[in-house]
Amino acid sequence: MLIYDIPGLGVIEIENIVFDYNGTIATDGKLTDGVKGLLAELKSRANIYILTADTYGTVEAECAQSSVSVRTFPKGKAADFKKEIVESIGADKTICIGNGFNDIEMFKSARLSIAVIEREGCSGKLLAHADVVVCSIMDAIDILLKDSRLKATLRE
Repeated sequence: MLIYDIPGLGVIEIENIVFDYNGTIATDGKLTDGVKGLLAELKSRANIYILTADTYGTVEAECAQSSVSVRTFPKGKAADFKKEIVESIGADKTICIGNGFNDIEMFKSARLSIAVIEREGCSGKLLAHADVVVCSIMDAIDILLKDSRLKATLRE
């Protein structure tokens, strides 16, 4: 479990971290260099879920040795599926990380949300629903692992 004590927000307990796949932890269907190692480090502290419509058909092979939960869904109505998955695992104890328009609904449901601006860009509409915005997936994972960064960003 990850525990953050943020002035003005109080204590936040996180059991789950949900990652969008394409555009967030992967580009063109391939995991970003260095992500596997950081996911392994996070896995020792929280449940890790990767959500994707698997546009490139690569998620199983790319995540095979990561021991994370991969959840796929049909390409249509992705936002609804993502929100449903987040709510089924406990939205109040979940951080969502994504970059796309179809991540808005899960961001609204989750306890905390982080928008990532990577090589595939980020939906401008998603930014209005993010608690934190970062420039890379590595920054997003670092902010979770180094709780003083999250505290500094979100404190009132």
